Amino acid sequence: MTSSLWHRRLSGPALLCCGMLAAPLLAQNPAPATPQNPPATQAGQSAPAVPPNAPAPAAQQAPAAPTTQTLAQQAQQVQLQSIGPIQAFRVEMPRSHNPLAPYRPSTAPPLNLFNSPRLENLIREGKLYISLQDAIALALENNLDIAYARYYAPLAQTDILSTKSGAPTRGVNASVVQSTQGGFSGSSGGGGGGGVSAAAGSGGIVTSTLGAGAAVPSFDPLLTFRGFVDHTVTQEVNAFNVGTPTLKTNTIEALSNYSQSFALGTNVSVQYQGERLATNSPYFAVNPELFSSFGIQISQPLLAGFGLASNERYIRIAKRNAQITDLVFKQQVIATITQVENIYWDLVDAYQNDQIKSEALGFANQTLSDDQKQLELKAIPAMQVMTDQAAVATAEGNLTVARATLRLNELLMKNILTKVDDPMIDEMPVVPLDLQGAPDPNASKKIDDLITEAEKDRPEVAIYQVQADIQKQALKDINSELLPQLNMYGLYVGNGTAGPKNPYCDLGPQDCSTVLPTDFASMFENTFNYSAPEYQVGMTLVINLRNRAVKADQFREVLQYRQSQISSVQQQKNIRFDVRNSQFALEQAEAHVDAAQKARDLAQRTFDITKQEQQLGAKSSTDTLAAENALAITESALDDAKNAYEKAKVDIDRATGSTLDLMRVSIDDAKSGIVTHGP
Repeated sequence: MTSSLWHRRLSGPALLCCGMLAAPLLAQNPAPATPQNPPATQAGQSAPAVPPNAPAPAAQQAPAAPTTQTLAQQAQQVQLQSIGPIQAFRVEMPRSHNPLAPYRPSTAPPLNLFNSPRLENLIREGKLYISLQDAIALALENNLDIAYARYYAPLAQTDILSTKSGAPTRGVNASVVQSTQGGFSGSSGGGGGGGVSAAAGSGGIVTSTLGAGAAVPSFDPLLTFRGFVDHTVTQEVNAFNVGTPTLKTNTIEALSNYSQSFALGTNVSVQYQGERLATNSPYFAVNPELFSSFGIQISQPLLAGFGLASNERYIRIAKRNAQITDLVFKQQVIATITQVENIYWDLVDAYQNDQIKSEALGFANQTLSDDQKQLELKAIPAMQVMTDQAAVATAEGNLTVARATLRLNELLMKNILTKVDDPMIDEMPVVPLDLQGAPDPNASKKIDDLITEAEKDRPEVAIYQVQADIQKQALKDINSELLPQLNMYGLYVGNGTAGPKNPYCDLGPQDCSTVLPTDFASMFENTFNYSAPEYQVGMTLVINLRNRAVKADQFREVLQYRQSQISSVQQQKNIRFDVRNSQFALEQAEAHVDAAQKARDLAQRTFDITKQEQQLGAKSSTDTLAAENALAITESALDDAKNAYEKAKVDIDRATGSTLDLMRVSIDDAKSGIVTHGP
């Protein structure tokens, strides 16, 4: 009910007198005004419905003196400190051709904790005028729950990059959260369970999403260097063995190794070793001795651990988890938009209830003023005035509660639509522009069509399907682990030796002679010129004669897959129940609106008749006051019923997965944090 009802109730001198008496009270507790000309909407937005009898915006009022600044202008100037430029969310894994980049830490762009400029455009004269579409757009740009969920996708990309190295998937603990509590209202609409959650990876619903199977090798190349210089002095018990009582050796050795595994399970290892050994023993023909060795070994599993299916399962799971995180983000957007809608309609209900209670107080004050004049003329008993005073006190209490409820709903609305808290914005009244929602196409659809739409569009269905695919593939992957370990390998080694003749050799001319080259270059050449090769081909077979651990794991995967099938069936039942429950709630809410509308119309006619009879002397002001109180009660009940009906429409949209389509929300805008598509 709007303020026009008050004008229908009072006219002429009575209205003037009531306005004079109610002005001091209303000045202390100003009721929120509804704008006659709403602020300009964003590009592409439709003009919202405008409540009647609203004050003109500042542009149509007399301008303030140039040397003064109104309180509203000061408030707006302070709140601009929390509003800053908006930036599209873009977080990707760093990529660089710099060879040192893999060894340097990376960082993500800093947080943008400014409220979007859209909020500034909706402020007029210290009030925030907002439509439902404005609220949704602000939530997409500023809501912290959605901002938190935007990091799910880049987290999933880090998991994909990690699994490409052969590391196990860590998963993304993606879940739907609602950090802002729901609205405060006398009644609530909707029938289904709106709370939804999902998760991906090792932090997800089941731990089997890690993927069972044979051990996955590392796909990242690994280069190892090892070198040392060693000096050793040994007291010999029998000098005859080395030709000197104190053996001194100096060793310089360098070892390098390159190894890499591939998706088929193949492992390649390349090794090079170089050594220089110098000693004071006269029993060596060459001193110092130079030695190098080059070897390459290739191994391939033929049973357990063979094939792409086994060795790339972490990569597949990480990619599936990335799909799940996208679906969970969509769930988060739906949950937040649903929450914004519910809070908005609670705000509308509180706003209209405040107006109803304000008008009831005004009528009670007017009745008290009229009866006080009648008492002065001794036309009515003093008890009548006392009754009027009690009615005024009751109306003041009701108005205080209504305004507290309105302030709470204003705070909830601003809390869910802003990134940072601003004291000036916290104290700013919020004026809803849409007092009634658009017709919902789901209200006229058959239940079978609604269920079919829900099974197709709700993100939970796709999430369960992806998880079922992961577990179904896990049943195949673990079969590889049941097999014995049979590895084939091939080895080639080339050796090279060199060194100058030992000038202190005393073994005799024949034993001290040598044909080895004397320099490093020759030693290195002999290592690779096939002068001293070694070949080896072999196999390794490992058989677990009981294989109990792997057999238990394999059967466990089968049991968990059966559980996932039951969960899938249960989820389908829950969706059907949710849709039916939401449809029943919508039908009930619509019936409550019709009944409340009829009760309100009847109370209005009763009030009009009682007022006329009072003017004719057939009724007293007590009767009229009681009729007005009954009318206010039915008007509040009608507003509550309408609020429940709007929230029931919100809930059936959520239950069928059509929230984003009906609210014209672009998921790309939600991911970027900038609303570019006009609602």
